[in-house]
Amino acid sequence: MTTRPTRPTRSTRSPRSGTAPKKSSRSASTRTKTSTAGTKTTRARTTSRTAARSTASSRDRAPSRPRVQRARAKRSALDLSSLSGWRTGTQRRRVQIAFVVVLAVFGAFIGQLVNLQYFTGTRLRAAGVAQRETYITISAARGTIFDRDGNEMAITVPSTSIYANPQAIADPVATAHVLAQMLGIDAAREAELVDAISDRSKSFVYVQRFVDEEVAKAIMSLNLAGIDGVTEPKREQVAGGLARNVIGRTDPFGAGAAGLELQYEKVLHGEDGTMVRETNHSGRTMPGGTKIVEPARPGTDLVLTIDRSMQFQVEQALLQRVDELVAKGGNAIIMDTASGEVLSIASVRRNDAGVAEVTSGNLAAVEAHEPGSVAKIFSVAATIDSGAATPQTTYQVPGVFVFDEGTAYEYKIKDAYPHDVEPMTLHDILVHSSNIGTMMAANAIGVSGLHDYLDEFGFGHMTGLEYPGESAGSLRAADDFRGSEKATITYGYGFSSTSLQLVSAVNAVANRGVYVAPRLIRSTIDDKGVVWGTPMGETRRVISEQTASTMSSILTDVVCSGTGTRAQVRGISVAGKTGTGYKVQDNGTYVTEDGTRAYFATFVGYLPAADPKVTILVSIDEPNPSSRDRFGGTAAAPVFAKLAQVAIQERGIVPPRGDHGCPPAA
Repeated sequence: MTTRPTRPTRSTRSPRSGTAPKKSSRSASTRTKTSTAGTKTTRARTTSRTAARSTASSRDRAPSRPRVQRARAKRSALDLSSLSGWRTGTQRRRVQIAFVVVLAVFGAFIGQLVNLQYFTGTRLRAAGVAQRETYITISAARGTIFDRDGNEMAITVPSTSIYANPQAIADPVATAHVLAQMLGIDAAREAELVDAISDRSKSFVYVQRFVDEEVAKAIMSLNLAGIDGVTEPKREQVAGGLARNVIGRTDPFGAGAAGLELQYEKVLHGEDGTMVRETNHSGRTMPGGTKIVEPARPGTDLVLTIDRSMQFQVEQALLQRVDELVAKGGNAIIMDTASGEVLSIASVRRNDAGVAEVTSGNLAAVEAHEPGSVAKIFSVAATIDSGAATPQTTYQVPGVFVFDEGTAYEYKIKDAYPHDVEPMTLHDILVHSSNIGTMMAANAIGVSGLHDYLDEFGFGHMTGLEYPGESAGSLRAADDFRGSEKATITYGYGFSSTSLQLVSAVNAVANRGVYVAPRLIRSTIDDKGVVWGTPMGETRRVISEQTASTMSSILTDVVCSGTGTRAQVRGISVAGKTGTGYKVQDNGTYVTEDGTRAYFATFVGYLPAADPKVTILVSIDEPNPSSRDRFGGTAAAPVFAKLAQVAIQERGIVPPRGDHGCPPAA
């Protein structure tokens, strides 16, 4: 029986032998036959393939080994397959990458929008606005200062100030040069201006304030980049600076710098406003780019107690007298007796060029001097008021009194005129201004008692005006007076006072024994036009009304028959007292190295004597020491008489019934 040959199965040849692996399930004979047949077949195929390859190799003339050829073919097939897959993957990958990029850009865009809207938007908008907008303070119109009758004394007028925006100036040097030529600025100031407008960290720099209107218009017509003008209030005093010693002044920025302008700065200033100005890239104001953000509120007006007409006449009379006497200066004050209102206050001082002029400083309130014999009013009043003496009390008064005779502290007191021991009533002591007689009378109340009265009359204290720079003078404690100082205080040495303090103290006698503090402000007017009256100053009784009446009678005789005869006013009685004080020299004494003295001559009085309406002080500082007109009765009293006439006319003062002034001289 013949066995059917088995169909050769596809097998994986070994790369090395090319034979199929053996299978254990088949019989040995079968395997042999199959192997033989397979071998023949394989050989035939191999021969065929070899012939084909040989043919191809011969054709290509590039013989190679068959195995290498097969490997190359296989790799080529793999490369083509990989390239096709790579192309397909890359396209998909590109789409994915593009999607991610777009998504990231869109996310960043959304994030930036959120950032601008909620985080940095406000800051960026503010920066943009700051680049094109400039905020300017609108100075409030300063309150007007009026005299007591409503006449303007200090007013505010609009004026143009030129300013620069350095951030909008392309050529600071050229711009500064043009402005310097227009404004008349010197080279040094021009260099400073260049530095100022070159500072681009600033958006507002003043070039010049309060420029003449014609010059300002010319500058604005040039249309310089970064240069503009603003209208500001400018302070001006009318009537040629009348009462400028009281009113004071403002600084270049409109703030009070002296006098009442400084004292009432908060009242006068008002509330500043704000203006915004929008500019283009060239720094020029855009049409319609200016608007008021917050309007300014004007300051409160002041109504002074000063009478403008009286002030002018007082200044001129004092100036004339200082010139006549070749004096260093002088003060003059007119006060309303009942209210303490200062109707006029003036000071004159000779400048370095030797020219006498009305001062811008209120020297009557800030400079203190020893009052001299005017102080005898207070010593005699204290003696009478305390009951230690009467006007008829008589004293044996020597012409000379020596303290600590024969010692190193010896001090000699003399009367103004030489005399032997002379009986004098207290009345006569004051009328003839006896130093020794006053000392003897006041000795009855002692230094402590006199000190208390001087304190009540206001010495050693501020007047209550609170005027800038006001002096309180000086009054030491009673226990601090030693030796002859206990005597000299009775006639005006050893303490000092300002002219304002002195006139206020004498006014207490005129006002029936009641001290009333002086004042300069009568009322205020707010921005709605409402008038607010100011209260009177401090008042207090110093001496009894009876003592005051007695003193007025004695002081009337001082003018009619004593040392103050040149203060008389026809047809009306005047009460007053002269004073001639020595001024302390640089060497600490009252005598200079060459033996001369310097005087401070004063007259203080009031009228009508029986019913006082005004109290007047005149002081002449250092009149010619060689002149007979160096005393209070000769240097100051004549000016008092002139000012009394001014007061009578301006205030309409009428003497009481039966008052005809001093009787005719016998």
